[in-house]
Amino acid sequence: MVIGFAMCGSFCTIGKCTAVLKNLKETGLDIIPIMSETVYSTDNRFNKARDLTDEVEGICKHKVISTITGAEPIGPKKLLDALIIAPCTGNTLAKLANGVTDSSVTMAAKAHLRNKRPLIIGVSTNDGLSNSAKNIGVLLNMKNVYFVPFGQDDPINKQTSLVAHMDKIEETLNFALKGEQIQPVLI
Repeated sequence: MVIGFAMCGSFCTIGKCTAVLKNLKETGLDIIPIMSETVYSTDNRFNKARDLTDEVEGICKHKVISTITGAEPIGPKKLLDALIIAPCTGNTLAKLANGVTDSSVTMAAKAHLRNKRPLIIGVSTNDGLSNSAKNIGVLLNMKNVYFVPFGQDDPINKQTSLVAHMDKIEETLNFALKGEQIQPVLI
C-alpha cells in the first residue's frame, strides 16, 4: 500500500507527526512525503528546513514533493491509496474547503480526491473554534475526507485552538480505508 504524508506549517506539531511517520513506515507502508512550500523552505525555532527534509526523506526513502507541479501527477497516475495531511493548518483547511489549489499540499489533496480515495486530516490550528470552524464543518461533510480525532490543546490560554491526537493517525487511516470515520471525532 502506498500513502502520501503531507505536512503543513504548524511547526510546533511537526515533531509529533514525524514520530507517527516513523511508526507508519515500520508497519511496511510505502510512504510518499509531501511538504508545503513553507515547511520545505522555512527554518524555525523547532527545526531547520533542510534537517527536517533530510529526516523525512530518510524515513520514507523517497524525495519530498514540495511543488504544485510535483504533486499534480498524484491524481492522473493514481499514485496513492490514501493521503494524510498532518499537521493540517487553518490556512490549508480553508483552501481545501473552498477548492483553492495553490500549494503542493492542496494540489496533492485535489489530485488524490479525484480518485475517490481517502484523505485523512490531522488538524492543528489556533483558530479551530473560531474562523476555521466553518471550514472544519465543510470538510467533515465531504465525501472521502476523514478527520483524526481532535480536541482543544490549551483551553485556558488558547480557547479556540484545536489539535488532532496525532497518535490516532494510524487508527484513523485504517478506518478511512474501510470508508468509515473513526469515532469519537472530538476528544
